[in-house]
Amino acid sequence: MLLSLRNRLFVLIILPLLLIALVATVVRHLIAIDRAEQLYDKTLHAVAMTIARDVVLSEGDVLAEELLDSLVDALGDPIYYRVNGPDGRFVTGYTSPLTIDEETAPLTNQPQFYDGRYYGDPVRVLMFREFISEPEFGGWITVQVWQTVRQRQAHSLRLVGLSAAMMAILILSAGTIVWFGINVGLKPLLSLREAVSKRSPEDLGPIQRPVPPEVSSLVEAMNALFQRLANAFAERDAFISNAAHQLRNPIAGIQAQAEAAGTAPNEAELRNRVAHVAEAARRTSRLTQQLLSMEKARGRKAAMQEIVADLGEVAAEVAKVHAPGALRRGTTISFEVDGARKPIAGDAVMISEALDNLIDNALRYGCTHGGGVDLRVEYRKDCARVIVADNGPGVPEAQSERIFQRFQRAAEDGSSGCGLGLAIVREVAERHGGTVELVAANNGARFEMTLPCPTKTSSLDTNSSRR
Repeated sequence: MLLSLRNRLFVLIILPLLLIALVATVVRHLIAIDRAEQLYDKTLHAVAMTIARDVVLSEGDVLAEELLDSLVDALGDPIYYRVNGPDGRFVTGYTSPLTIDEETAPLTNQPQFYDGRYYGDPVRVLMFREFISEPEFGGWITVQVWQTVRQRQAHSLRLVGLSAAMMAILILSAGTIVWFGINVGLKPLLSLREAVSKRSPEDLGPIQRPVPPEVSSLVEAMNALFQRLANAFAERDAFISNAAHQLRNPIAGIQAQAEAAGTAPNEAELRNRVAHVAEAARRTSRLTQQLLSMEKARGRKAAMQEIVADLGEVAAEVAKVHAPGALRRGTTISFEVDGARKPIAGDAVMISEALDNLIDNALRYGCTHGGGVDLRVEYRKDCARVIVADNGPGVPEAQSERIFQRFQRAAEDGSSGCGLGLAIVREVAERHGGTVELVAANNGARFEMTLPCPTKTSSLDTNSSRR
């Protein structure tokens, strides 16, 4: 499930802040540990020097209780010490064993700090040598002072806690400000959503309300979509209206002729009227078929996924279907392929439908008194062209564009055409990114349908063929 835009923006802003706060807290913790180590080590060094001086003044006696109590009160952790004479003999302090975690370096007069354990508790140890000019234990003495680390650890944790609290307050404040800012910033989008949701299904007008520049491209795309939908609905309504008008008369004619057949005075007249009913039914069937073809051409995408291996083969198959009927009517269909064959990207079913309508149109209107139809496929560098020509009366120049419109015919000659064939051809050509045009309008009609070829194709046949 996708997050809303508001939540997504909030997460994208707050999550990096949380990561930064986490890293800052860790860094702060390390800094706090380092500073606490420095502070307590310096204090421990001062305590060690005080203990050494007091031992010298007391000539090796145990430190005064008042001094130890004041040191513990100042540092917060118990302090332990041991002083050894020049020959390593114990002088004063605590005799219990002290364990140092790491290897000790050779003693010098410079203080050296170590981590160790005293009765199992972690301690911080300071060791150094100091020269004492005293008759009792004069020479280089070794001083060891150690202290438990609970207080310094607690100090580090307090610093980290304060840092974490400050970061939490900062994140909460930033989160509140960001959430408020996002809500204010998204108000135009929410207003746009509300305006679109209140629209009726019939309202496809453009969105006019002002929007931020970042959303203007989206609104422009929506307005373009509304315009396309409005055009599509208008075209659909016009098509339905025209289809209903075109189907109404044939159906009414079939009904009237069927009723007239029932009242035929004799068998010969009955057969004649039934033949008229059959012819009207065929015309209605043809009209219905072309209506479905038109909608199929409009509804199917130009099937660029399916590769038609050879446009010439598709045209040849369509010509074979029409050849028997043409011969019975005393007309001929010639077929020729010119150029190196190569595949085209397209829908074989719809291209066959377009060629079927082109040839049917030529036979129906261009060969009314015999003659022939020339079918030619030409392969060019980046396209393939199908040419269908007849030697009939041609098409008046004033109607050369009108005949490609739906339910339009060049003349009401009483033929069984319904004015959809060439409209289907144009629809199929445009769906494939091609064109169809009437090249010659006199001395016969010549229709050329051009379809683009893929940029990378392989030749199928280098020889031209004629059938």
